[in-house]
Amino acid sequence: MTHQDTTPETAAGTAPGTTATNAATGAHLSAPAVPAASTDPDRWGRVADDGTVYVRTSGGERAVGSWQAGAAAEGLAHYARKFDDVRTEVELLETRISGHSGDPKQALTSARHLRDGLAEAAVVGDLDSLRARVEHLVTRAEQAVQDAKAHKDQVRADAVARKEALAAEAEQIAAEATHWKSAGDRLRAILDEWKTVRGVDRKTDEQLWRRFSKARDAFNRRRGSHFAELDRQRATSKAHKQELVEEAESLTESTDWGATATRYKQLMADWKATGRAPKDSDEALWRRFRAAQDTFFARRSAAFSERDAEFAQNATAKEELLAEAETIDPKADLQAAQQHLHRIQQRWDEIGKVPRERMRELEGRLRTVADRVRTASETQWRRTDPEAQARVEQFRERVEQFEAQAEKARAAGDAKRAKQADEQAEQWRVWLSAAEQALEDR
Repeated sequence: MTHQDTTPETAAGTAPGTTATNAATGAHLSAPAVPAASTDPDRWGRVADDGTVYVRTSGGERAVGSWQAGAAAEGLAHYARKFDDVRTEVELLETRISGHSGDPKQALTSARHLRDGLAEAAVVGDLDSLRARVEHLVTRAEQAVQDAKAHKDQVRADAVARKEALAAEAEQIAAEATHWKSAGDRLRAILDEWKTVRGVDRKTDEQLWRRFSKARDAFNRRRGSHFAELDRQRATSKAHKQELVEEAESLTESTDWGATATRYKQLMADWKATGRAPKDSDEALWRRFRAAQDTFFARRSAAFSERDAEFAQNATAKEELLAEAETIDPKADLQAAQQHLHRIQQRWDEIGKVPRERMRELEGRLRTVADRVRTASETQWRRTDPEAQARVEQFRERVEQFEAQAEKARAAGDAKRAKQADEQAEQWRVWLSAAEQALEDR
C-alpha cells in the first residue's frame, strides 16, 4: 500500500457534538460527538510486527491493511488520514442535509453508503463514534426524505385546491355573471393565475382544465347570446325612436299649447321606456327629438310672453273698472247702482283674462261690490214683501176683533167672557208686534 502525503481539509459544517434542527418538522436531533482521530492514531489502532494494521472498536480489533513502507507511526498516520477523509464526507453530508440543499433521496443514499462502508473501511480512528454519527445522519436523511415527500404532497394538495377553486369560480361566473366586461376580465385573470400554479399531477390537471375550459366556453356562449339579443332589442328601439322623432317633429308648429305640451311629455316618457338604440343612432335620434321639442316650447314661451303682456294690460284696465265700481252706493239709488254694476260687469268680461296670480284678487274685489248691491236689493225686497204686509194686517184685524168681543161682553155684564177676549187680544197683539218688527228689520 502506498503512502499518502496529503491530508484532506476539514469541511465546514455541523461540528461533532452539536444539535441539528430539522427545518421541516422542528425536531431536534442530537449528533453524537466524534473525537479527532488523526490527533492520536495510537489510541485507535496499531501496526503489528508483520506490518498488519489494526483498528480498535468496541467489538475488538479488526485488520484494515498492512504497512511496509516505513515506521509504524507513519502507517498509523496514513490510515488516520483516511479516517479523516471519511469523516469529512460525513460532515459535508451533514451540511447538505442541515442546509436542505440537494435531493433528500440522494443524501439518504449517500448516508446509507457511508454507514454500510464503515464495517470494511480501511481507516484508523474512533469508528464507534463515527458509526453513531453516521447512523444519526441516516435518521436525519430519512426524516428529510419524509419531510420532502410531505412538503411535496402539501404543495400538490395546495395546487389542486387552488385550481379547483379557480375552476369553481369560473363555473359560477359562467352560470351567474351578467357584468360581462368585469366577468370576462376575471376569467382572463384566472387563466393567467392558472398557468402559474405548479405541482398538480397530469391526470388531475387535465380534469380540472376541462372544467375550467368548459366553464369559459359556456360563459362566452351566454355572453354572445346576450349581445345578440341586445342587438335585436336595439334595432327594435331604433325603429320605435325613429317613430317618436317623426311625431315630435310634426308637432313643432302646433298652437294647441296645452294638448301638444302634454303629448311631448308622453313622447318623452315613451322615449325613456324604449331602451337604447345603437350608440351612433341613439345620439343622432336624440338630437333630433330634443331639437323638435325645443322648437315647440320656444314658440310656446314666446306666445306666453306676448299673452302675459296682454294679461298685464288687462289687469290694469280692470283695476280702473274696480275703482269705478267701488264708488257705487246702492243705498242712495238701488236701481241706478244695479244698472251701473251691470255695465261694469259687461266691460269687465270684454277686457278679457288677467295674469293667474292676479285673478283671485281682482275677482274678489268685484265680487265684494256685487255682494253689496245684491244685499241692498234683497233688503228692499223683504221690506216690500206682500205676504209679510198681509200677515201684519191679519194679526191687526184679529187684535181688533177680540178687543170688540171683550167690550161687548163687559157691556153685557159677562166678566168671564170679557176676560177671555182680553187675553186672546193680548196674545194676538204680541204676534202683531213681532210681525211688525220683522218687517222693519228687513
